[in-house]
Amino acid sequence: MRKILMLIVVVLLQWACTSQTAISKEETSVFTSKEEAPVNIILMIGDGMGVPQISTAFYFEDRTSNFERFKSIGFHKSSSTSHWITDSAAGATAFSIGEKTYKRAIGVSADTVPKETILEKLQNKGYKTGLISLTSLTHATPASFYAHVKDRDMHEEIAEQLVVSNVDFFAGGGKKYFNQRKDAKNLFLELENRQYNIDTLALSKPNASTKNAFILTEEGLPSKIDGRGDFLKEATQNALQYFDQANQPFFMMIEGSYIDWGGHAENAEMVISEVSDFDRTLGAVLDFVESHPNTLLVVTADHETGGVSVGKFYETDKESGKKTEVPQKVGVYFNTDQHSGELIPVFAKGKGAHNFQGIYENSEIYHHMIKVILESE
Repeated sequence: MRKILMLIVVVLLQWACTSQTAISKEETSVFTSKEEAPVNIILMIGDGMGVPQISTAFYFEDRTSNFERFKSIGFHKSSSTSHWITDSAAGATAFSIGEKTYKRAIGVSADTVPKETILEKLQNKGYKTGLISLTSLTHATPASFYAHVKDRDMHEEIAEQLVVSNVDFFAGGGKKYFNQRKDAKNLFLELENRQYNIDTLALSKPNASTKNAFILTEEGLPSKIDGRGDFLKEATQNALQYFDQANQPFFMMIEGSYIDWGGHAENAEMVISEVSDFDRTLGAVLDFVESHPNTLLVVTADHETGGVSVGKFYETDKESGKKTEVPQKVGVYFNTDQHSGELIPVFAKGKGAHNFQGIYENSEIYHHMIKVILESE
């Protein structure tokens, strides 16, 4: 009996050790896998979006703004090398190449030398890439991540560079720069030759096994108040699902373009509705980041537009002209119809978000993103 008991004890001990070793190996494998997985990068740019524009999401919504979900917040200084007050081209190029450049430059240095963008750099590391914009995809902000030209208005040259950029998913406008060109080329045929799934009529579901191009309007899409619908959020969700299925790291830039246009038009309704649309899209991205902890989200703007302020709201008596403050309402006011020199907020969430706190030049955003990627390798 004693021998049998001893034998049982030995067997149990061996089983326990074997099980613990197996568990330890499994835990180590999972840990190593998570630690070594490359970081996804999502950069959201609210064109023309300063603190006042963001503030509208806190006054004109019946829900809590998704901006409240951030803890890591900083500011960047937006000037270009040629102008204190930047434009979208120089602003987005600073994000994409990590150095300041002159106004109107796309993907080139201050002396017009083409520079590798973060999108191109990460492609070389095996990342999938995506671009979403409400404007033409050849417009300054999206173009700054894949093109290299001396002036932002070189739309046809920029479109040619998009075709050969190998971006895996892009959605926006700009059809006329692909098939109504001065050189009579049809760039859609070239995209077909490169095995792209193309849709120029609707934002259909992407093909998971190939690259996808959604170019839906001749120029930009309509503004929100002109009936755009939920294109920005839906395109973003489609892209996130596409990248998630690919099981590869990805870099994606998402532009809320018409916050800027509302500022230029001094149109308060347009600013409010475009910020709301951006905020709702932001919510979908934050949900993705929270369920994919190896993702970094950075949200900022290239510059502020309109010199906007949010202040007291007055009702004016039509007969007497007397103004009376309405305590529970605010007004949106414009100081200019141009860009301003305000410091621009930077919000970060997810892997390495703490790197984006403080005040720094706009070009540092590139370097902070690269630092997070290098730290994960």
